[in-house]
Amino acid sequence: MSDASATARPASSLPWLIIICGCLIAALTFGPRSAMGFFQLPMLAEKGWDRTTFGLAMAIQNLFWGLGLPFFGAIADRYGTWRVLALAGVIYALGLFLMATATTPTMLHIGGGVLVGLGVAAGGFGIVLAAFARHVPAERRSFVFGIGTAAGSAGMFIFAPISQGLITAYGWSDSLIIMAVAMLVIPLLAIPLAGNSKSGTVSRAEVDQSVGQALREALGHQSFLLLTSGFFVCGFQVAFITAHFPAYIGDIGIDARYAVIALALVGFFNIIGSLASGVIGQRYSKPIFLAWIYIGRSIVITAFLLFPQTPTTVILFAIAMGLLWLSTVPPTNSLVAIMFGTRHLGMLGGVVFLSHQIGSFLGVWLGGYLYDQFGSYDGVWWLGVALGLFAAVVHWPIAERPVERPALAPAE
Repeated sequence: MSDASATARPASSLPWLIIICGCLIAALTFGPRSAMGFFQLPMLAEKGWDRTTFGLAMAIQNLFWGLGLPFFGAIADRYGTWRVLALAGVIYALGLFLMATATTPTMLHIGGGVLVGLGVAAGGFGIVLAAFARHVPAERRSFVFGIGTAAGSAGMFIFAPISQGLITAYGWSDSLIIMAVAMLVIPLLAIPLAGNSKSGTVSRAEVDQSVGQALREALGHQSFLLLTSGFFVCGFQVAFITAHFPAYIGDIGIDARYAVIALALVGFFNIIGSLASGVIGQRYSKPIFLAWIYIGRSIVITAFLLFPQTPTTVILFAIAMGLLWLSTVPPTNSLVAIMFGTRHLGMLGGVVFLSHQIGSFLGVWLGGYLYDQFGSYDGVWWLGVALGLFAAVVHWPIAERPVERPALAPAE
């Protein structure tokens, strides 16, 4: 049976209201968590905590983002996307508020770690892109995934200067409270995304599996396992840079404003990279394209470490990394949809993203821990280079085709 159902939209028609609202949600959820690095130094200066304390909170945030996504994805697949996104706005707001008012490291780890992580899981890329996939034909899916990913990038671009500006004007604590209030608009934006995996206009209708059947099939599929292991590297690299780059810029003696400029440039060029990735992934081999992205990251990081580190090289690094930043997301999610269809895309995409977030946990935590042990981030930078080459190797043999399915029993 074909990938598109008989009710599929014409290829030229896209559900723009769903796409626009989903993009706004992606920007809102990705923005504050991508600006967390700006809060590190003022928070630690006031509280007297060390970088390991802050790094652990951000590591917990990334871990719970990953742990929560398969569950929230499964809930959205079955009970509806709107319910999960509405919950995301509330959890996210509560987490930011608790982080703003934290008086102990435990409160920081629960608020900025557990709750913000769960909020991003319930309202982030995995949930939004799965909703897109249910309403977009397969031949347009990579392109639309690129748009959604670019929206998250726009959130990073917008929130970098906004966060620094708010901190300067109101202090780090009040800035987090302002962001918490902003998260409460998410339930309203989510209304057009109502519906579950059976209510979309496009579906792959070869079999109706149970959750257990879908998980067993995916975890026994070699290409899915390779894709999952490679996405670990993406998380390690981008989370380390997001959390520690502002502090690293200060450590090497460059004015703090260049950290704001750099992360804003990462966000801006991430928009370009994500859109380009969606187009390229529509036309060329997605696994090979992903391999080249990871090779490119390793080259960029190596050049940044070996050349003299100046404001100019910081800006060039930000531009290059921005182009490669989330360009992995459209082809990765598209490959999951190609392999298994959209019936359990929220959950299976969440499983892949869990690997990403385990990498994020290690990248953020190791950054703070190794800095406190050795006074330098160099070891984590070079580990990121090596992992980029590993990711390139594991993506190369991935098969870009639907999984072969014998007849399955009806879903329970």
